[in-house]
Amino acid sequence: MLLILNGPNLNRLGLREPGVYGSQTLEDLERQCEAWGAELGEAVTCRQSNYEGQLLEWIQEAQEQGFSGIVINPGALTHYSYALRDAISGQPLPVVEVHISNVDAREEFRHRSVTAAVCKGKISGLGFLGYRLGMEYLIEAEA
Repeated sequence: MLLILNGPNLNRLGLREPGVYGSQTLEDLERQCEAWGAELGEAVTCRQSNYEGQLLEWIQEAQEQGFSGIVINPGALTHYSYALRDAISGQPLPVVEVHISNVDAREEFRHRSVTAAVCKGKISGLGFLGYRLGMEYLIEAEA
């Protein structure tokens, strides 16, 4: 069972900067992740929060809730949240960081991720497909 976490402002997909993030919504992304999970034979739970503390709690509780891995798009928290970094490194599940846009081709402050170093990998710039690739990696890693 995989946990898909989306951080701040991802609830605004489809409305916020469609030239950067596209026209599909968070609901579209969650439906797509659930469909990919079914195709890959893995249950998927999707959650989104604009609140750092909520994301921390979901990460901390993931193993006890039966999840085998986490795909996370931390949004802007990627660039400065040492609390999120510590939550990821302080639990045993593998985590893949994803970003819809190519953060390295955007503003300079987006080039730095404080969370990527404690994740198994980072996927950036592949749109929603990055989530599927993260899911596939986690499923392969547990096999």
